[in-house]
Amino acid sequence: MEISAAQVKELRDLSGAPMMDCKSALVEARGDLEAAHKILRQRGQATAAKRSAKATTEGAVGSYIHAGGRIGVLVEVNCETDFVARTADFQALLKDLAMHIAAAEPRFVSRDEVTEEILREEKEIYRQQARATGKPEPVVEKIVAGKMEKFYQEFCLMEQPFVRDPNVSIKDRIGGVISKTGENIRVKRFARFVLGQDGARRDSVGTSR
Repeated sequence: MEISAAQVKELRDLSGAPMMDCKSALVEARGDLEAAHKILRQRGQATAAKRSAKATTEGAVGSYIHAGGRIGVLVEVNCETDFVARTADFQALLKDLAMHIAAAEPRFVSRDEVTEEILREEKEIYRQQARATGKPEPVVEKIVAGKMEKFYQEFCLMEQPFVRDPNVSIKDRIGGVISKTGENIRVKRFARFVLGQDGARRDSVGTSR
């Protein structure tokens, strides 16, 4: 049966499970939200949201070198125990994140990191662009809100489409590993270096909540 994006989002918000797992559970439950949530719990996939408050004091630093040594990335990813940090799933996630950062050039880990100054500047640019089209002010503000959502999706790591699977966000990619390991996992910070540029492109600190 046809499952809408709104249904998938509602189940994702309820369970904390990755979007693809939510869609699969909804299909199996024939669109029944409660039944789909039960399926996710039985599979152990509805755990990511519950784990988000757990302390993450272990983890590892991953690296990726691209384009013949012209681009390099360091990313720190934290988890709860050293045991999980050594697992194949965690190490694969670490490599995927470093590779993604090299390709997608995020500026922030999450939207919480975007400063008020940057927000004001971006909103003013979008506002002036919308006003130049002659739109009424209420419409202008709606356009600004829509463009800000696109800004977050373009520049915030957690909201970017995963370069190896654009149907999955980075948040969902991490959520899948949280479901498998049963531990909270967060991206603490990253730095992206480009040959010839002064300093790192970004040294970002944030969480994967």
